[in-house]
Amino acid sequence: MSGPECCQNPPAISSGGDSGEVLQIASLNSYVSGKPDSKIAVLLVSDVFGYGAQKLRQLADKVASAGYYVVVPDFFYGDPMTPETKIDDWLKNHAPEQAIEFAKPVIQALKEKGITKIGAAGFCWGAKVVVELAKEAEIQVAAILHPSFVTLDDIKGLQVPIAILGAEIDKRSPPELIKEFEAALVANEVNHFAKIYPGVAHGWTVRYKDDNAAEVKCAKEAHQDLVDWFGKCL
Repeated sequence: MSGPECCQNPPAISSGGDSGEVLQIASLNSYVSGKPDSKIAVLLVSDVFGYGAQKLRQLADKVASAGYYVVVPDFFYGDPMTPETKIDDWLKNHAPEQAIEFAKPVIQALKEKGITKIGAAGFCWGAKVVVELAKEAEIQVAAILHPSFVTLDDIKGLQVPIAILGAEIDKRSPPELIKEFEAALVANEVNHFAKIYPGVAHGWTVRYKDDNAAEVKCAKEAHQDLVDWFGKCL
């Protein structure tokens, strides 16, 4: 379920100027933004290009501006995908299932810090991590954006509220699959929000092209939908 779509339009890496800072949480370097004394945290789980992507950090700052303590962990321990890397080789060392165990100490550290509720959003590769954390009730609210690796059985195993933000043009999670996800959530009476954004492709929320007005518009719309979802459920 990986493929060229997961690697198109690699993001610029942040060179500073973000609102937050990099701290170590549990064993992971993490980009952190927002109020340190907030009782509500949001984890953002990156796509294959990692926690240093500039647009992802900008989104973290936007979510943090709504009052949350936002944490973007480096689940790849300094080894994100690069344009020179073959994704199938890279995934052998960075399966989403591995990151689930890396995430749990981060969540525990946040709880020890005084955090009482945790939401999480996963992008592409990160969607699988978020879904598994939700299935184990490690988080209270979930969101997945242009997911990869997530199956219908995964969705059927959920009980926590979840938002699913999909692209119209996406072989990894086509609109037909998103509709199946939504039907399963309806059948299981799980609080959810599902939306397919027209004219955009897999990865667009954090890899949109700045010179493509339609992509930028849809990305900003999805970002606001994400903030609104956490505002409704956290």
